[in-house]
Amino acid sequence: MIIKERLRSWLPLLPLLMLLAATYWLNQQVQAPTTATNGSLRHDPDYVIDNFTATSLDDKGKIRFIMSAKKMVHYPDNDTTFLEAPQLVSLTAERPPLRMFALNGEISHKGDEIFLRDDVNIVRPPYAKQSELTFKTNYLHVLPNKNIADSDQAVSLVDARTNINATGMELDYKTHIVQLLSKVKSVYEPVKK
Repeated sequence: MIIKERLRSWLPLLPLLMLLAATYWLNQQVQAPTTATNGSLRHDPDYVIDNFTATSLDDKGKIRFIMSAKKMVHYPDNDTTFLEAPQLVSLTAERPPLRMFALNGEISHKGDEIFLRDDVNIVRPPYAKQSELTFKTNYLHVLPNKNIADSDQAVSLVDARTNINATGMELDYKTHIVQLLSKVKSVYEPVKK
């Protein structure tokens, strides 16, 4: 009899306890998942290389492409490689070296693409009867294995007598042939006699 009376006294609290349990369960369902504490989701570099140079050779063992930078930083979580003050040099037997440099850069995770950003310059030194040619843009996509560099942004080309502005370009840096893509404006100053 005493047990029945005690159960009856607890009976009004049963709906309250069920409501408390349902609230706790619902709270657990809407909480964000906890992050891993082993550091696997952190964006920390796994290596940093200062003042590095990498050289690519052609089939005959001659230097065809040189890449250097003030600093290279690789992040394993998303397999990105960033470059500080990158410089690229394309070498061919028939033409003078073509130098590309920028403030920042990135290498694709496969290593077959290089993205130069911020104050990008390409310089072809003078040779034969050609004056120095300088390209300026804020973005350049380089494909070293295909000898192609392209940009979809504003580009300016300047040599001794010509100043050309355009939007977008494709440069075959083995043959030094440039294709300007759109909005091309040119100013030519003839040689004064």
